[in-house]
Order: sequence, then structure tokens, then C-alpha cells
Amino acid sequence: MTARFNRLAKGAILTGLLATASVQADFSACLSDLHSDATDEGVSREVADQLLTGVEPSDRVIELDRNQPEFTSTLKGYLDQRVTQTRIEQGRALLAEHEAQLERIRERYGVPGRYIVAFWGLETHYGQYVGDMPTIRSLATLACDRRRGAFFRDELIAAMQLVDNGTVEADRLRGSWAGALGNFQFLPSVYRDHAVDADGDGRADLWESFADAAESAGAFLAARGWQAGERWGREVRLPQDFDYSLAETEASLRDWAERGIQGTNGSVLPNADLNATLLVPAGAQGPAFLVYENFDVIMRWNPSRFYALSVGHLADRLIGAPGLDRAPPDEPPLAIKTIEAMQTALNQRGYDAGSPDGRMGPATRSALRAFQRDAGLVADGHPNPDTLAEIDETLTQN
Repeated sequence: MTARFNRLAKGAILTGLLATASVQADFSACLSDLHSDATDEGVSREVADQLLTGVEPSDRVIELDRNQPEFTSTLKGYLDQRVTQTRIEQGRALLAEHEAQLERIRERYGVPGRYIVAFWGLETHYGQYVGDMPTIRSLATLACDRRRGAFFRDELIAAMQLVDNGTVEADRLRGSWAGALGNFQFLPSVYRDHAVDADGDGRADLWESFADAAESAGAFLAARGWQAGERWGREVRLPQDFDYSLAETEASLRDWAERGIQGTNGSVLPNADLNATLLVPAGAQGPAFLVYENFDVIMRWNPSRFYALSVGHLADRLIGAPGLDRAPPDEPPLAIKTIEAMQTALNQRGYDAGSPDGRMGPATRSALRAFQRDAGLVADGHPNPDTLAEIDETLTQN
């Protein structure tokens, strides 16, 4: 028995070593391709050699990529972690401290200071944690990964360009697991294309210069289409008999008012010439929001509805707005594998949830609303326990 166990153990070790060798060979080949791509796009061979020589893949980066809180948290959990009383109080103090600089940004780019500070708070807790993971290693790992390789290939080359053109020294390239840099966690391409030398010292420093970092954030938001003079959105109150299948549709504020939607205090919606999209991110039991074009701009910074809601809500709190009128329900988060199974089940039933990926995107929410409607449930597109149980029961019967 002992001899057989030893043979099996040696076999398992050999298999693991062969697999590791294969991964290393694949990564080395990918690095070689990335080196060629970078030099083809103008990065000097010297800098490409300097940055890519000896780089190894990071298992930790892949683990973090597969478990992003934007995809694994509930709305309540996400907001509770990010829009805290401490963060609100610190943000208010910083809003006052940097009032003059933030006013200049508002005048130039149309972005009020409360949003700049809210982004700062969400991204790095006002500069307290900017990340310390080697940027080139993180980006090379993701560029050689199957999930979003092309996207991170471009970001890796942008990071190399920052070094090659003298914008950033190589040893300064440390940040988040996804390669984001500085106080506002700019991806390298954003740093390259939108960073501003606001303090006039000859370089755009997104770590040590608040003026550079904050004005760069304003410039980036303006380039992404920020609408001066408009809010991000607002929490609203829905009538009791509301048709939740209207969630994620766009209409004018007047149309929404005619459907019985009010402000959270029962007030009439503003009589403004604005279109808004209705969101119920935690389902019928949670808060409802009408969001405007600037909400979409926030999502061009980070394509997560939870993130965009947190930025908007924190910005409101910084200028004295109260907490949410209707708190999100306290429910357990769904594992990525559970969402994948739900997507597979919906597809099998003829509801097009897209390719199962464990993420609650628009296609999945649309398919879920259609299933809920046909099953006689509230069609809010939210995978609450009753909906999941109904999906499971339906599959069992078929």
C-alpha cells in the first residue's frame, strides 16, 4: 500500500510539474509576443527589455480578477463598505480643504468638486491606499489570460509608453491588481491620454500632487461626456402597483411622473427636460433610482452599477444629503457559480441570458425579468430566493 501510495504521489507531483512547465512556456511565448507588439507600437527595445525581462505570471492577480466585489457583493454590502460615516466625514473635510482647486476644476471641466472627492474616496480612500502590486507583472498576467487579454495588452503597452516617454519612472509603476495607478487609480492608457500637469512643475504626478490628480480626473470625466449642471441621478419612490418590467428603460421625467414615480419625500419630480433610466438594483424590496447621462459617464470610469451608485450617493452625502430613503435588503451574496447556473437554466428554458459568465449583466437581468413575468413573480430582474427557487423547480419539472 505504501509503495502504491508513493507511486501515485510521485505521479501527481510529476503531473503538476509538467502542468507548471506548460504554463510557464505559454507565458514566456506570450511575453515574447507582447515585446514585439510593444516595439511595433513605438516602445524602444531598451525599455521593452527592461520592463518585460524576468516577469512571471501572478496567480493572485487572476484570483482577484475572478472575484471582483462589483460582481460578488450585494448592493447593501457594497454600499456599507464604501459609503461609510468615516468616509463621508473625511470627504467633507477634504472638500473644504481643496475648495479653491476644486472650483477651478468645476469652472474648466464642468465637474463639481463633490464628484471629484467621491471618486477619490471610492478609489483609494482619499489616497490612503493606492496599491503596491507591480504594474507590469499585473498587466502582463492579465494580457496573457484568456478572459480580457486584448484589453490588458493595450494597457500594458500604454504603461510601457509612460516609461518610454519619461512620464513615469519604471520603479513608480506600482498600483492595483488590475494595473490602475495613483490617487484616482487611472489605467495606464487614461494616464497617458488624460493626465494634466496642473501645478506647472513639468510633469503630471498622480501620486503626490493633488492638483495634478484631481484636475486629471476632471479632464477624464469631461472627455467621457460629463454634462455640466446635471446630477448623476436621484433616489425615487415607486407606487405600490408599479410595473417592474419597466426597470432599465428610459423615459422623460414627465413620463415617469405620469407613471406615479415621486421624490423620496413624496414630492413631484423636477419639471426638467431630461431623460432618465429607472434602476432597481436590489429588486422590488430595495431602493429605486432614476439616473441621468452622468451616471453613464461614471460607468465609463468603472462599468459597475454598484460603483456608479456609490459614487453618486457619496457625492450627495458630502454636501449634506441624507442616507437612502429605502435601504437595500440584507440578503446573502450570490456566488459566481450560482449565477452561472442560473444563466444556464434560463437559457435552457428559452430565456436568452447570454453566455454564462457569473455576472449579472443587462442580458441576464432582461432574461430574468421575462422568466419572472411568465412565472407570475414580480418582474424586477433581481435573483431573490423566491425567483431562484422557482427556476430550480421549473427545471426539475422539465
